[in-house]
Amino acid sequence: MRFTHELTYDAAPEEVRAMVADPAFRERVCEAVHASQHRVSVDEAGPGMTVVVDQTQPARGIPSFARKFVGDEIRIVQRETWADGSGGSLTLEIPGKPGTFDGTVRLAGDSTTVESFEGEVTVRVPLVGGRLEGLVGDLFRAALQAEERVGRAWLAGDR
Repeated sequence: MRFTHELTYDAAPEEVRAMVADPAFRERVCEAVHASQHRVSVDEAGPGMTVVVDQTQPARGIPSFARKFVGDEIRIVQRETWADGSGGSLTLEIPGKPGTFDGTVRLAGDSTTVESFEGEVTVRVPLVGGRLEGLVGDLFRAALQAEERVGRAWLAGDR
């Protein structure tokens, strides 16, 4: 399933790049999505960086047909490999489950920044895979909306 979503910030791309490179910001986002456990690592190398967010969230609001696939909690490992200050690749893995997201994250703008997410959600389960892809996409979109709320507050000085 094709997935796209945009976040908009009233800040220059350099400020948004610094925010997403800050482990404290990533931890604040994990708290906003009610992760019961999380580990964040950011490794900056030259103009690029690698970000890994490994979190476990309660499986609230998951339809009954999907609960047998995900259980009571969902562990999600998000890996971003930024080539430079404007973006790079993004993967989401659900360890032990047949769902993934492979795509990109990009920053664009001048005094206002749009952070764009594009990619493919894939769930390899016969008969219900398409429905599960929609569910994974909805969960990712909700997490990005929480990230945008936290990011706007962060850029306004609420750190």
